[in-house]
Amino acid sequence: MVTRRTFLTGLTGVAGLRLTGRSDGNLLLQSASTIPIIDTHIHLFDPTRPQGAPYSGPPGVPVEPSLPPRYRKLALPLGIVGAIKVEASPWVEDNLWVLEVAERDTIIVGVIGNLEPDKPEYGEMLARYHKNRLFRGIRYGNLWSRDITKQADNPAFIEGLKLLAQADLVLDTANPRVDLLQAIVRITDTVPDLRVVVDHLPSLEPTAQTQQAYDDVIRELQQRPRVFVKLSAVIHRVNGVVATDLGPYRDRLSRLVSTFGEDRILFGSDWPNSDGVAPIDKVVGVVREFFQTQPQRVAEKYFWKNSLAAYKWIKREPAQPTL
Repeated sequence: MVTRRTFLTGLTGVAGLRLTGRSDGNLLLQSASTIPIIDTHIHLFDPTRPQGAPYSGPPGVPVEPSLPPRYRKLALPLGIVGAIKVEASPWVEDNLWVLEVAERDTIIVGVIGNLEPDKPEYGEMLARYHKNRLFRGIRYGNLWSRDITKQADNPAFIEGLKLLAQADLVLDTANPRVDLLQAIVRITDTVPDLRVVVDHLPSLEPTAQTQQAYDDVIRELQQRPRVFVKLSAVIHRVNGVVATDLGPYRDRLSRLVSTFGEDRILFGSDWPNSDGVAPIDKVVGVVREFFQTQPQRVAEKYFWKNSLAAYKWIKREPAQPTL
């Protein structure tokens, strides 16, 4: 018996497949080549450098440089035409390294760097890196022994985020937890003009003890129009098991899309960290299957249009779309 899911999945592999639409804008079918993709979450690093790299990929995956030419070969056949690099190093000097790497390959349309907003030198360094058009913001969360849940109440940290907002740059979070989401509520209460991107939200599995707090904070974030969410890390371990089909993830994706709406959801592959659970073609395939049943405008917003609103990235190649 051929199920609807099997039918749709098979058809997406047919080259040149056309859209079948309706007058109300709802897609009945969508091919890989129809909608260009801006990947808002990849990591770049090179452990072969003399100084090495503080992060060099997920456990169990062969260590090799993660650089734009390698990514480009994997991404272009999947319809990905541009990517935003998200920091993978706490070393402040790696802001310059990654900007130099990004400049050499036009598939990179933006860089999210690493600066600590509470440090005395932060204002000067932010102004310096902001002069580079590819520098689109910073990442901060529960990573590199940092704790955004405590920093959310630190006046110096908040002042640094105000500078970030004044520069029209974005705060990317690191690794979702309920207390991190609660910290983002407090931060956006204090700095309402700040754009925030919450990463990997589908991977957050609330427990029985945290479910109510999770539901409450999601409702709070729903009310903050400058908070975007990455429907990334969709494929993840659940009770130690990794599934690469849509089934186990469909309900949560549906709820997040319904909660945050079509204007605040973003695609991110998390490459090459995603290799720890699935290759990038599977990562793209799962969300593509989900959005095949969404209106065309919603799929376009998820795969690229909302990334412009969130990151204001820089178009560098003809294939990279513009509004």
